Amino acid sequence: MSATRTTLAALLLGATCLTAVSADAQTLRWARVGDALTMDPHAQNEGPTHTLNHQIYETLISRDQAGEMVGVLATDWRIDPEDPNSWIFDLREGVTFHNGNPFNADDVVFSIERATSPTSDMKGLHSTVTGAEKIDDYTVRIVSSGPNPLLPNNLTNTFIMDEEWSVENDVVEPQNYAEGEETYAVRNANGTGPYTLESREAEVRTVLRRNENYWGLDQFPVGAAEIVYTPITEAATRVAALLSGEVDFVQDVPVQDIERLSSESGLRVNLGAENRVIFFGMDVGSEDLATDDVEGANPFADVRVRQAMNMAINRDAIQRVVMRGQSMPAGIISPPFVNGWTEALDEYPAADIEAARALMEEAGYGDGFTATMHCPNDRYLNDEAICQAAVSAFGQIGIDVNLVSQSRSLHFPLLQREPPETDLYLLGWGVPTFDSEYIFSFLYHTRDGGSYGTWNPTGYSNPEVDEMIKSLASNTDIDARNETIADIWEILKDETIYIPVHTQMLSYAMSDEIDIPVDAENQPKMKYVEMPQP
Repeated sequence: MSATRTTLAALLLGATCLTAVSADAQTLRWARVGDALTMDPHAQNEGPTHTLNHQIYETLISRDQAGEMVGVLATDWRIDPEDPNSWIFDLREGVTFHNGNPFNADDVVFSIERATSPTSDMKGLHSTVTGAEKIDDYTVRIVSSGPNPLLPNNLTNTFIMDEEWSVENDVVEPQNYAEGEETYAVRNANGTGPYTLESREAEVRTVLRRNENYWGLDQFPVGAAEIVYTPITEAATRVAALLSGEVDFVQDVPVQDIERLSSESGLRVNLGAENRVIFFGMDVGSEDLATDDVEGANPFADVRVRQAMNMAINRDAIQRVVMRGQSMPAGIISPPFVNGWTEALDEYPAADIEAARALMEEAGYGDGFTATMHCPNDRYLNDEAICQAAVSAFGQIGIDVNLVSQSRSLHFPLLQREPPETDLYLLGWGVPTFDSEYIFSFLYHTRDGGSYGTWNPTGYSNPEVDEMIKSLASNTDIDARNETIADIWEILKDETIYIPVHTQMLSYAMSDEIDIPVDAENQPKMKYVEMPQP
């Protein structure tokens, strides 16, 4: 039996067994290419991980289906009139965690402290936060080192945990994901959200049950009594499962199947742009690369080599051939949704192999060199195919690339370790704050071992840019702040530390009995979904 058929058979068996157990339940069977990396809500700042956790845990503030910020566990928030460095949050009363423990200010203070601790991958969002204070049971003050106009924007993926449960289960500190640590919170969860974690088989299946004590049952449909979340890596298998009716919703529709599924009776396909850019990064800081054949030098440290690589990438061909039109070629690593993006900045060079070869010759690498590229094969739409196209493009200018394609569970730790273990890699970056500061802080700021540069394995370090980036967190003069953002982008675009490829487009396919709109952050929240009545 082929791997595809084996996977589909396992999926069908799982669905059959589930139906026998819960014949009366309104079950939403959901498939996508990859699973959450962990159930620990602060261990990984990563899209699919947040997506699953959003069904179980909640944040103080979130974004609705239109992308607007809305209160969840907070009902109101404002800058403290007596301290411009602080924000005050009024908390929702009458909320309980799944184990019955009451939600209150102690849990918020605990969660903010946990999310800013050393092993948290969320700490980069809160680099200016110095602490959280309980004012009373349902009022919290979050304090920053200076005025922080974007603090609420930074909270949309910062989940609130039950302090008592965390202490009881020895998960006061977040999982150290990069080092492969295993804790109770990795496979177990206790949130306040619309769904409880019924069972968890990582990379196989996760079953959620509707929280019948959810505070929002009278405000949201919460239509599915049960959710079966199944990662299906192979594109053909996902499509086959949808066509056969064994799954109801496929989040990652292969671009080659969009037209066929759109015309299929009984199905619906929703399209939209994602708040995410796909790009290549490289080690520009090391004196010598680990995987090249150039002794005592780092070709990527020469901006002319990086510019040549940028010119070698044929974004229009990737859009047309690899993505079947489902992408928007990009010139910077910011999607159009984000404050600071402009059409002028997003202009990209036309593919020009001759000009790129001339730059390689000028840089002293006319004979080329070898390098190894690391690429995920189960995270972004057609990620491996994009990498293969880049390997071909780089080969035309003399860079002989050895492609290592692997699961994102192996790929991401290479980037996060210190020192990083990759010379050239593919990454996609979403911007939940909808502001350029998020991109700068994580991807361009010098990696400091703390809150800054946590996803910057390039070795790029520019003290002047670092200071400009840090100023954005406390600058309350919007016009001046936007001028600084524009200045930073001009510097960074010339540096060519990253090679943008495109803004990713999204397509969701589903039974026509449900309608799940494309979420710009690719984080559909199932409490908004209505289900047909049995």
